Amino acid sequence: MENKSNTKYLGTFFTKLILFSSLFILVSCAVPNFMKPSKIDKDDPVSSKERARKNVTEGKAVSLKGMAKGGRGTSFEFSSSNPLWRASLETIDFMPLVTFDYSVGIIITDWYTDSSNTNESIKITVRFLSNEIESSSIKVIVHNKKCQAEVNCTVNQIDSNIKFELQKAILAKAAKFDLEKKK
Repeated sequence: MENKSNTKYLGTFFTKLILFSSLFILVSCAVPNFMKPSKIDKDDPVSSKERARKNVTEGKAVSLKGMAKGGRGTSFEFSSSNPLWRASLETIDFMPLVTFDYSVGIIITDWYTDSSNTNESIKITVRFLSNEIESSSIKVIVHNKKCQAEVNCTVNQIDSNIKFELQKAILAKAAKFDLEKKK
Protein backbone atom coordinates (compact mmCIF):
# COMPACT_ATOMS: atom_id res chain seq x y z
CA MET A 1 0.00 0.00 0.00
CA GLU A 2 2.83 2.33 0.83
CA ASN A 3 4.48 1.74 -2.52
CA LYS A 4 1.34 2.81 -4.44
CA SER A 5 0.97 6.07 -2.48
CA ASN A 6 4.68 6.91 -2.93
CA THR A 7 4.39 6.30 -6.67
CA LYS A 8 1.26 8.44 -6.85
CA TYR A 9 2.96 11.18 -4.82
CA LEU A 10 6.07 11.09 -7.03
CA GLY A 11 3.93 11.16 -10.17
CA THR A 12 2.06 14.25 -8.94
CA PHE A 13 5.32 15.88 -7.87
CA PHE A 14 6.98 15.30 -11.26
CA THR A 15 3.88 16.51 -13.11
CA LYS A 16 3.88 19.73 -11.10
CA LEU A 17 7.64 20.11 -11.58
CA ILE A 18 7.34 19.71 -15.35
CA LEU A 19 4.45 22.19 -15.52
CA PHE A 20 6.32 24.73 -13.40
CA SER A 21 9.55 24.30 -15.41
CA SER A 22 7.66 24.69 -18.69
CA LEU A 23 5.95 27.82 -17.44
CA PHE A 24 9.26 29.24 -16.22
CA ILE A 25 10.94 28.56 -19.57
CA LEU A 26 8.08 30.14 -21.51
CA VAL A 27 8.06 33.26 -19.36
CA SER A 28 11.82 33.67 -19.40
CA CYS A 29 11.94 33.38 -23.19
CA ALA A 30 9.41 36.15 -23.74
CA VAL A 31 11.02 39.36 -24.96
CA PRO A 32 9.78 42.53 -23.23
CA ASN A 33 8.49 45.32 -25.49
CA PHE A 34 11.36 47.65 -24.67
CA MET A 35 13.84 45.04 -25.95
CA LYS A 36 12.06 44.37 -29.25
CA PRO A 37 13.68 46.11 -32.18
CA SER A 38 11.62 49.00 -33.49
CA LYS A 39 10.77 49.37 -37.13
CA ILE A 40 13.38 51.32 -39.02
CA ASP A 41 12.04 53.87 -41.41
CA LYS A 42 14.24 54.69 -44.39
CA ASP A 43 13.27 58.37 -44.00
CA ASP A 44 14.68 58.52 -40.46
CA PRO A 45 17.84 60.67 -40.20
CA VAL A 46 21.09 58.80 -39.66
CA SER A 47 23.22 61.31 -37.75
CA SER A 48 22.47 62.17 -34.14
CA LYS A 49 22.16 65.90 -34.88
CA GLU A 50 19.57 65.26 -37.58
CA ARG A 51 17.60 62.91 -35.29
CA ALA A 52 17.66 65.49 -32.49
CA ARG A 53 16.49 68.24 -34.85
CA LYS A 54 13.66 66.01 -36.12
CA ASN A 55 12.58 65.15 -32.56
CA VAL A 56 12.49 68.82 -31.59
CA THR A 57 10.45 69.81 -34.64
CA GLU A 58 7.99 66.96 -34.01
CA GLY A 59 7.67 67.96 -30.33
CA LYS A 60 9.22 64.73 -29.04
CA ALA A 61 12.09 66.46 -27.27
CA VAL A 62 12.95 69.61 -25.37
CA SER A 63 14.96 72.39 -26.91
CA LEU A 64 16.87 74.92 -24.87
CA LYS A 65 15.47 77.67 -27.06
CA GLY A 66 11.92 76.57 -26.21
CA MET A 67 12.72 76.48 -22.51
CA ALA A 68 14.08 80.03 -22.56
CA LYS A 69 10.91 81.27 -24.22
CA GLY A 70 8.77 79.65 -21.54
CA GLY A 71 7.37 76.92 -23.76
CA ARG A 72 5.56 73.88 -22.50
CA GLY A 73 8.37 72.94 -20.09
CA THR A 74 9.88 74.91 -17.27
CA SER A 75 11.60 78.26 -17.71
CA PHE A 76 14.86 77.17 -16.10
CA GLU A 77 17.71 79.62 -15.86
CA PHE A 78 21.13 78.98 -14.45
CA SER A 79 21.59 80.50 -11.02
CA SER A 80 24.44 82.74 -12.18
CA SER A 81 22.19 84.31 -14.82
CA ASN A 82 19.21 84.86 -12.51
CA PRO A 83 19.47 88.45 -11.21
CA LEU A 84 17.30 87.81 -8.12
CA TRP A 85 19.41 84.84 -7.03
CA ARG A 86 22.70 86.70 -7.55
CA ALA A 87 21.41 89.83 -5.80
CA SER A 88 20.19 87.80 -2.82
CA LEU A 89 23.51 86.02 -2.39
CA GLU A 90 25.45 89.26 -2.66
CA THR A 91 23.17 91.08 -0.23
CA ILE A 92 23.50 88.47 2.53
CA ASP A 93 27.10 87.45 1.79
CA PHE A 94 28.20 88.58 5.26
CA MET A 95 26.15 85.76 6.83
CA PRO A 96 27.10 82.06 6.78
CA LEU A 97 24.73 79.95 4.70
CA VAL A 98 23.14 76.74 5.95
CA THR A 99 21.04 75.79 2.95
CA PHE A 100 20.81 77.15 -0.56
CA ASP A 101 19.07 75.36 -3.38
CA TYR A 102 18.42 77.09 -6.67
CA SER A 103 16.09 74.40 -7.99
CA VAL A 104 13.86 74.71 -4.92
CA GLY A 105 14.31 78.48 -4.77
CA ILE A 106 15.45 78.98 -1.19
CA ILE A 107 18.38 80.44 0.73
CA ILE A 108 18.67 79.93 4.49
CA THR A 109 21.41 81.52 6.55
CA ASP A 110 22.85 80.33 9.82
CA TRP A 111 22.24 82.25 13.02
CA TYR A 112 24.11 85.55 12.91
CA THR A 113 25.15 87.34 16.06
CA ASP A 114 26.40 90.90 16.04
CA SER A 115 29.40 91.49 18.29
CA SER A 116 27.57 94.27 20.14
CA ASN A 117 24.78 91.98 21.44
CA THR A 118 25.80 88.35 21.94
CA ASN A 119 22.48 87.27 23.48
CA GLU A 120 20.53 87.99 20.31
CA SER A 121 20.84 86.37 16.85
CA ILE A 122 18.98 86.55 13.55
CA LYS A 123 18.42 84.00 10.82
CA ILE A 124 17.28 84.95 7.33
CA THR A 125 15.33 82.88 4.81
CA VAL A 126 14.83 84.06 1.24
CA ARG A 127 12.20 82.23 -0.82
CA PHE A 128 11.94 82.78 -4.56
CA LEU A 129 8.37 82.79 -5.83
CA SER A 130 9.16 83.74 -9.45
CA ASN A 131 12.02 84.97 -11.62
CA GLU A 132 10.47 88.37 -12.22
CA ILE A 133 12.10 91.36 -10.56
CA GLU A 134 9.22 92.64 -8.45
CA SER A 135 8.37 92.76 -4.76
CA SER A 136 6.04 89.75 -4.97
CA SER A 137 8.81 87.55 -6.43
CA ILE A 138 10.71 87.03 -3.19
CA LYS A 139 9.71 86.48 0.39
CA VAL A 140 12.19 87.42 3.10
CA ILE A 141 11.65 85.85 6.52
CA VAL A 142 13.67 86.97 9.54
CA HIS A 143 13.81 84.98 12.77
CA ASN A 144 15.11 86.44 15.99
CA LYS A 145 16.63 84.31 18.76
CA LYS A 146 17.07 85.76 22.23
CA CYS A 147 19.02 83.74 24.76
CA GLN A 148 19.76 84.10 28.42
CA ALA A 149 23.07 82.44 29.30
CA GLU A 150 22.91 80.35 26.08
CA VAL A 151 20.46 77.95 27.70
CA ASN A 152 17.04 79.48 27.69
CA CYS A 153 16.37 80.68 24.12
CA THR A 154 13.23 81.91 22.42
CA VAL A 155 12.87 82.04 18.64
CA ASN A 156 10.32 84.28 16.94
CA GLN A 157 9.62 85.37 13.41
CA ILE A 158 9.85 89.14 13.31
CA ASP A 159 8.40 91.76 11.01
CA SER A 160 11.08 94.39 11.33
CA ASN A 161 12.84 96.93 9.15
CA ILE A 162 15.55 94.33 8.46
CA LYS A 163 13.10 92.29 6.40
CA PHE A 164 11.96 95.24 4.29
CA GLU A 165 15.45 96.69 3.90
CA LEU A 166 16.80 93.31 2.71
CA GLN A 167 13.98 92.91 0.22
CA LYS A 168 14.51 96.45 -1.06
CA ALA A 169 18.29 95.92 -1.38
CA ILE A 170 17.85 92.59 -3.17
CA LEU A 171 15.36 94.04 -5.66
CA ALA A 172 17.56 97.09 -6.34
CA LYS A 173 20.63 94.90 -6.98
CA ALA A 174 18.60 92.51 -9.15
CA ALA A 175 17.31 95.41 -11.25
CA LYS A 176 20.89 96.63 -11.68
CA PHE A 177 22.07 93.14 -12.73
CA ASP A 178 19.17 92.79 -15.14
CA LEU A 179 19.95 96.16 -16.71
CA GLU A 180 23.62 95.17 -17.11
CA LYS A 181 22.60 91.84 -18.65
CA LYS A 182 20.39 93.56 -21.24
CA LYS A 183 23.18 95.94 -22.33
